[in-house]
Order: sequence, then structure tokens, then C-alpha cells
Amino acid sequence: MPPSLVAPGPDLDSAFAALGDPVRRALVTRLARGDATVGELAKPFELTPQAISHHVGVLRRCGLVEQRREGTRRPCRLRVDQLSLLGTWIDDQRRAWDDRLDALQQHLTDEGAVH
Repeated sequence: MPPSLVAPGPDLDSAFAALGDPVRRALVTRLARGDATVGELAKPFELTPQAISHHVGVLRRCGLVEQRREGTRRPCRLRVDQLSLLGTWIDDQRRAWDDRLDALQQHLTDEGAVH
């Protein structure tokens, strides 16, 4: 099976579904700057820490975020390696479509030269 058809580490469906939510995208953007607790993540939102915790849970289940214990704190960390795998999948799709469009352009050019 070609690499572009093999799902990377995180489940593509659940990862892209998770990133379909604007709050989760904002959380990923925030976590790209550094680790944060749920309370710290909740500050810029008009959402309760429980609601943010739910969003973090969705991101954890699809493999994009991990949470660890540091004493009484539970900081969240973005799994950049997993996010990178999604980017690789997108790049593979873009390259495949670029190749197809280049082939179509060449075909149309060749056909135009014949007529």
C-alpha cells in the first residue's frame, strides 16, 4: 500500500475531527508555545475548566496531546511528532494532486499540439 494511503500514528479521522473544533485548534496553537495545565488553558476562553478538560480529553484520545503528573499539577503537552504525521499526510496528498494536475496539463498541451 502506498505510504499516502497508510494512516499515520494518530487515527486520521479522530485527529481531523478533533481539529475541526475551533476551541481545540486554539488549544493546539497555545500548546505549541509550551506546556500548560487545564486551568492555564482555560484562562483566555469563556469556558469552564471542565469544558476545557473535555476538549483536552478529545485531543488526548486522538493522540495529539499528552498529560502527565508533576506533583499536584497535570500539565498538557502537544505531541508535535503526531501533529507532524498529520502534516506529512497532507503533504503527501498535495504532492499526489500536484502530480495529477501536472499530468493533466501535459495531456492537454499534447492534445493541443495535435489539433
